[in-house]
Amino acid sequence: MDIIDYIIIILKVIVGISILNVWLLQSKKATKWRGGDAQNIFEEFEYYGLSKSFCYVVGFLKVSLALMLLISIKFEELTLVASAGLAALLLGSIIMHLKVKDELYKSFPAFLFVIMNVAIAYFTI
Repeated sequence: MDIIDYIIIILKVIVGISILNVWLLQSKKATKWRGGDAQNIFEEFEYYGLSKSFCYVVGFLKVSLALMLLISIKFEELTLVASAGLAALLLGSIIMHLKVKDELYKSFPAFLFVIMNVAIAYFTI
């Protein structure tokens, strides 16, 4: 393994654990990154004009893809699906922040994780 392989593993761990943290541990907490003045993830989706059901769908997809990204450390064939899927969902997050005219800093985590996922995908192709 060379240095880029180690960097990709580190990025996978950062992205995977961060997504799991947001959706499994922080979902019921207010953070400065939430859209509008939402106090939890359901309020944030409501602020964006999205249903609670859609929140569950997005949550399921993000948690599944984050787990897949972590598993791809061992099973590399899962990497492209996991990183591309997360990048697409995170682009959706950025679009929603822009749609409701949130302050730009609220989009920063999603933007950063899109960049990380694109790097992961690029270096595994």
